[in-house]
Amino acid sequence: MNIAVDSVYHPETRESTMSQLQPKSGILQIRPHMLSSVSSDHPPPRVLLDSNESAFGPSPAARAAAAAAVAGLERYLENPARLLAPAIARRHGLEAERIAVGTGSDDLLARLARIYLEPGSEMIRSRNGYLKTPNYAHANNATPVAVDDDAFTTSVDAILEAVGERTRMVYVANPENPAGTHLGSSEISRLHRGLPRHVLLVLDCAYAEYADAEDYDPGHALACEADNVVVTRTFSKLYGLAGARVGWLHANPEIVDLVNRIGLTFPLATPSVAAALAALEDDAHLRRVRGINRRLRESFAAQMRNLGLRVYSSQTNFVLVEFAPGERSAARCAEALARQGIAVRRFASPAYENCLRVTIGFEADMQLAAGRIAAFLGASE
Repeated sequence: MNIAVDSVYHPETRESTMSQLQPKSGILQIRPHMLSSVSSDHPPPRVLLDSNESAFGPSPAARAAAAAAVAGLERYLENPARLLAPAIARRHGLEAERIAVGTGSDDLLARLARIYLEPGSEMIRSRNGYLKTPNYAHANNATPVAVDDDAFTTSVDAILEAVGERTRMVYVANPENPAGTHLGSSEISRLHRGLPRHVLLVLDCAYAEYADAEDYDPGHALACEADNVVVTRTFSKLYGLAGARVGWLHANPEIVDLVNRIGLTFPLATPSVAAALAALEDDAHLRRVRGINRRLRESFAAQMRNLGLRVYSSQTNFVLVEFAPGERSAARCAEALARQGIAVRRFASPAYENCLRVTIGFEADMQLAAGRIAAFLGASE
C-alpha cells in the first residue's frame, strides 16, 4: 500500500506549520471577564464568597440520589431530557416539549449563539451586564453591541435604539450579574414588543429563584406566547448543584429542536440528572435557603451602607459593593481580604474597577467579611 504521508517528525518544521493554523478571528477577541480571587501570594481561601455558589448546598435528597447513581457510572445516560424535561415542566407549569437541558445554562447560551449568530450579525447586550456575554458573539465571528445602562440596570430604551438590520439576538440577564439588578415584567414585555420578529430575545434567569421583587417574572408566559423568546435557567444557584452542571431552557419547540441538534451526544452525567430530579421535589429545602439568603443579603447590605459604601439593590445571592478610589479602594480591600483567607470577586471591566461582588454565604462568614471590611476602612468592628 502506497501512502504519500511523511510519518517522520521534523522538529525544525513545527513552528512554520503551526503558524499557518488560524482560528476564527473572533476567538482572538475573547478575554477573561473575571479577575482571579486566588493567588499564590495568599493563603488558600477558607471563606469562599466569590463565585455565587450556594454555601448551603443542595437538598440532602439530591446528595443521596447522586451518590446512588454512581453505581451506574459505566453507562451513558441517553437523552437525559426525557427524564428532566417532564419533571421541570411539572414544577413550573410548562410543556415538556418546550424544554431543553444542557451542561449548565452557559452551554445552552453558547448553543443559541451558534444557531443564530454568524459573521456580519449582531448581538445586543447591556454594557455592564453579564460580562461573559460578548464571548458568545466573538466565538461565532459576530459583533457584540454594548448599550448604556442606568446605574447597572438594563435600559430597554437603549437596547431598542440599537436594534438594526444586522441584529439577530438581544441578551438580557434578569436578574443581572454582577450588579444584581432586575427589570420588571412590564419592561421585559415592552422590550419584546419593540423587537422585530427575526430577533431572538434571550432572558438569562440564572438567579430567578432568589428574586422576590413584586414586579419580577422570569418570562415563561412570554416564551409561551412568542416564538422569538428563550428563557434560560439553572440548577447551579438556589438548588446548590453548581458542581453538577445542569441547566435548562424554555422556548418554542422549533428552537428546542435546534438546540438539541447541536448538543453533545450524552450531555449530562447520570449523577447530575439524579441530583436535579431529587432537588426539584424538595420544596422545604428551597424555601429555607431562599429565606436565609434574603435575610443575610439584606443584613450584609445594611452593614456595608452603614460603612458609607454604595450597595446596589440585589435580587440574587450576592451584593455589589462600590468603594471610593484611592487608599481604601476595592482592589486594596480585596487584597486585604485575600490575605486573611476571604475570597470575593473583582472584574476586568473598568466600570467595576471600584466594586467588589460578595456572594452570600454562611452567617458567620458574612459577619467575618463585614468585620474585615470595616477594619480595612478604619471603622470599628
